[in-house]
Amino acid sequence: MGTMDQLVNEAMRKAAVAWIGVGNRPPYAVWCLWMDGALYVVSGSGEQPAPGLASAGSATVQARGDHGGLIVEWTAAVQRVRPGSELWATVAPQLAAKRLNSGPAPALLERWASHAAVSRLVPVEALSPQTAG
Repeated sequence: MGTMDQLVNEAMRKAAVAWIGVGNRPPYAVWCLWMDGALYVVSGSGEQPAPGLASAGSATVQARGDHGGLIVEWTAAVQRVRPGSELWATVAPQLAAKRLNSGPAPALLERWASHAAVSRLVPVEALSPQTAG
């Protein structure tokens, strides 16, 4: 793993939120889960807004420090995690455990399967290594 890969992995592992940019939209903050080298984001009905993410093929992801300074920015390939898939069975329960004030996990997962999108963002290129300010 290269230095940039290590920086992305370390920064995202510690991040409670990430800033996502899709197309020409300004970046927005989302709560997320970093797992096995990919970032997972739930969005949609009854969940956080993530404009354009569920249908995007790529996005830009930023990890910022406690004072808002950019730590790392990377380009991600975006894929939908399909309900009922093996990946869904692995990721969705961990996302549910991280979701604040969510109620019982089985009901939440059922709602996500029918009304929300779980997106998987995989790093393809690190753009700007910086130190947090």
